[in-house]
Amino acid sequence: MSLDNPKLDNIRHSLAHLLAAAVLKKFPKAQLGVGPVIENGFYYDFLLPRSLTPADLEEFEKTMRELIKQNLPFSGKKITGAAAKKMFRGQKFKLDLIKQFVKEKQSLTAYAILQPGSGQAGTIFTDLCRGGHVKNTKEISPDAFKLTKTAGAYWRGDEKKPQLQRIYGLAFSTKKELDEYVKMQEEAEKRDHKILGRQLKLFTFSPLVGSGFPMYMPRGAHVRTAILNYMTQLKVARGYSFVWTPHLAKEELYVKSGHLGKYDSMLPAIQTEDERLVVKPMNCPHHFEIYKSEPHSYRDLPLRIAENTTDYRNEKSGELNGLFRVRSLTQDDTHHIVRHDQIASEIDLILGLTKEVYGTFGFKNYRVDISTWDPKQPKKYFGTEKLWDEAEKALVAGAKRWGAPYEVVPGEAAFYGPKIDVRVEDALGRSWQLTTVQLDYNQPENFDLTYVGEDGKPHRPAVIHAAILGSIDRFMGIVIEHFAGAFPVWLAPVQAVILPVSEKYLAYAKKVFKEMTDGGIRVELGDANETLGKRIRVAEMQKIPYILVVGEKEENNKSVNVRWRGQPSSARATAGEEGEMKIEKLVEKIGQEIAERVI
Repeated sequence: MSLDNPKLDNIRHSLAHLLAAAVLKKFPKAQLGVGPVIENGFYYDFLLPRSLTPADLEEFEKTMRELIKQNLPFSGKKITGAAAKKMFRGQKFKLDLIKQFVKEKQSLTAYAILQPGSGQAGTIFTDLCRGGHVKNTKEISPDAFKLTKTAGAYWRGDEKKPQLQRIYGLAFSTKKELDEYVKMQEEAEKRDHKILGRQLKLFTFSPLVGSGFPMYMPRGAHVRTAILNYMTQLKVARGYSFVWTPHLAKEELYVKSGHLGKYDSMLPAIQTEDERLVVKPMNCPHHFEIYKSEPHSYRDLPLRIAENTTDYRNEKSGELNGLFRVRSLTQDDTHHIVRHDQIASEIDLILGLTKEVYGTFGFKNYRVDISTWDPKQPKKYFGTEKLWDEAEKALVAGAKRWGAPYEVVPGEAAFYGPKIDVRVEDALGRSWQLTTVQLDYNQPENFDLTYVGEDGKPHRPAVIHAAILGSIDRFMGIVIEHFAGAFPVWLAPVQAVILPVSEKYLAYAKKVFKEMTDGGIRVELGDANETLGKRIRVAEMQKIPYILVVGEKEENNKSVNVRWRGQPSSARATAGEEGEMKIEKLVEKIGQEIAERVI
């Protein structure tokens, strides 16, 4: 939703109702689900007598525009449960909602779209809704929305309930904004990491291995390893201690942490001969047990425990999405066990590290969401109101010191502590949630974590859970789309390819290959049997940064002819770089780009 533009949300919500009115005009017996505002638009769910076609969406759009141009007012009023049941008789999904609202003693509101000047007698469409809406359809630009697609959706997200047809729509304040977004979406489709993952031979999925379990091919493993090695290097330099923990643990470990009762994405336990084991969904309980394996004093803190490790979560099959949502996810996970007087400086260290990492990958714009608890539902959380208040204030203060725009989001915290989520913008301006920083006073109580203070007495530390990249799998998907698969040299799985003009120059190409490999560059030697033009096109499709052509001239001069990812040597010469370069000079140049992680 557009939290910074409630007027636009009202437009989108009103369009959802206009869509429902258009669907009822074509299918008078349609059963209505719900039609909320979502990011960049809206959707509405329907139970219909047949599957919808693209032609249906065009017809609905036409009807919606006709309604908009009639300058129709919206009118809302509170109604009783009995009146609601009468108003929506025959609409089983609406009646289901009314039953729930009455049971929970929630107020009920109905909004109607009316004929101008007719009052309630001229009602065109009525829906059960909390608002808000435009006052009149003249506030909606008829050219600034578009119905985009349909999808299946179970009622209330429950696979045991009826499957409805969901119609998605885009909506903006102006046609220009809509056109810009559609253009951006078209570019996003070209960057789809699932498509590029196959084309560039980065990762694959197998039905025999299972849904949500990505396997990285050699090129993808290069990228993945380069990212993790970079993160490890940064953390070691900042005093993190790396550990290794097993992927299984006794069920009791997660009873102690509280996850077994409050975290619904854990996979079922495995019964062995003498105990029940679970596959770990996260790493903090293991790290706490490492901390407890020996005594600690106040001088030992902060202790920064780090691990790049794979966790397993029982994600719903319908929510799996390439690398963005998987069942086996590897985290660059860290747990800072700290004295309370060290909380501020540790948060600053984490956010400082975050800023450096973002800069390396070219993420320039980011903002912070601070997820807090819902005091109206205290049973969902561990700890006292006092501890939650202290933790939330510490995170807000850290975000303020960092200087990024921030927003407090009530009710979105994990059960054991509030958190900072950092969102970044990619090359297309899309927002992605990456870094998570969670302040936790509760798990130290659960695991009885202590340290000996200056006074010689035991004290309770706090824990800061932090993952800079979050899931490396999801981060790779984002980075693939951010760079459109054209990775910077330091990250590219193949940094250069050598193409001999013909087999006659294969021996020289092998010599160049050795010199570049010895220089620490990941290089491939192209097959000389195909035409040079075709081999260049293949290398360009593989988005290899440096394409090096060698022939008689290059062999005589002990050089290579350099082509930079789709640019002929003449273009590079225009930019101030020679097309022909000495091998040693090129090795030095690429080596410098790798060392400096040039984007």
